[in-house]
Amino acid sequence: MMITEMIEFRSKAYYQVSAALAFGSFLVFCNLYLFQPMLPVLADHFMVSATQINWLLAAGTLMLALSLLPWAIASDFIGRRKVILLSLFMLPVIGVTSLLTDSLIVLILSRAAMGIALAGFAAVAVAYMADAFTAKAFSYAIGAYISANSLGGISGRLFGGVITDHFSWQMAVILMALISAIGAIIVALILPKDTAQQTEKRSVSDYHRVLVQHLRNKPLFLAMLIGGVNFALFVNLYSVTGFRLIAEPYSLPLSVTSMIFLCYLSGTVSSRLVGLWCQRFNAVSGMFAGTLLSLIGMLIASNQSLITIIIGLNVLSFGAFFTHSLAYGWVSQKAEAAKSTATALYLVHYYVSGSLGGFYLMYCWQHGGWESVVLGAGILYVVIFWLCWRLYNYAHTKVAWA
Repeated sequence: MMITEMIEFRSKAYYQVSAALAFGSFLVFCNLYLFQPMLPVLADHFMVSATQINWLLAAGTLMLALSLLPWAIASDFIGRRKVILLSLFMLPVIGVTSLLTDSLIVLILSRAAMGIALAGFAAVAVAYMADAFTAKAFSYAIGAYISANSLGGISGRLFGGVITDHFSWQMAVILMALISAIGAIIVALILPKDTAQQTEKRSVSDYHRVLVQHLRNKPLFLAMLIGGVNFALFVNLYSVTGFRLIAEPYSLPLSVTSMIFLCYLSGTVSSRLVGLWCQRFNAVSGMFAGTLLSLIGMLIASNQSLITIIIGLNVLSFGAFFTHSLAYGWVSQKAEAAKSTATALYLVHYYVSGSLGGFYLMYCWQHGGWESVVLGAGILYVVIFWLCWRLYNYAHTKVAWA
């Protein structure tokens, strides 16, 4: 089936496309975070340090960030659907290939290759929706898509930990490859062909101009920065909380502390509420509200009670995913051309900021404990509020960029 007109909310095509892309997103994030809970086991297996084994996680994330723009450019030539399917079918192939030799270097390289493959889907899926859906349908579909992101991240971590604990890390990789192969076939069967708008023929020399155009588009650039700083706070506050719970006075085992990622589920809920918010209010005020909730969640989690920490993480996740969904959707909808390139740029800011934020908040943790983390994170929250204020002014009063 080919899309011949814009897809309306609650139509058969709406459910078909949104389900296919949400499921694909779920598979992508399962594969991205599969190895995170395995790192201690793999450090023992390969007899290397924690820093060295961390390359298994860093290689995939880094290559994902670096590959987003090339995939986005490719999709403008060959179409969004082809890139989506190529990306998904690469996952099981790379997964199985990674087990052909018991070499850490090969495994790291395979995770880098996995990051390249994952970037294909991540770079163009939202642009596919922006081109195919009406504004109302898109505002609801983006929430389902982001929810699938969080569910995939949670499931990948839990799946990798449980299967490795009961069988082996190799079995976890094999089973994930099998699930990914079946999922890719399902998406291929139900995802419609591209519209004419989803294949934009451009010369390669045009892309430098397009990138500069996106970065000079003040609303787009501000939304990218908001999404990036938001993710830098969110993902790394979780990382620091893990260290906090392992240390005194909690001294919890790693298997228990990893369960804090279940708090991502509140973000799954908030992502689905984005469509309702956008029907009644504007997206920028939603970014501000989501950031405020995220800040409140961090402050709640500052209490020494373990139950209060869990509550705080749920509030933090709810707000952070709400802000992310709105900023991500804003970039997709406001880009005047080359939408996949715009969404890829958003994700570049997103993942690069997440990496840099880790160094920043971990430094705060190591030199001042949780109180220093709260202070350091508070500075970043102020930055997001300021960016939201600038975006609101520009979007509503068209004030000049100062």
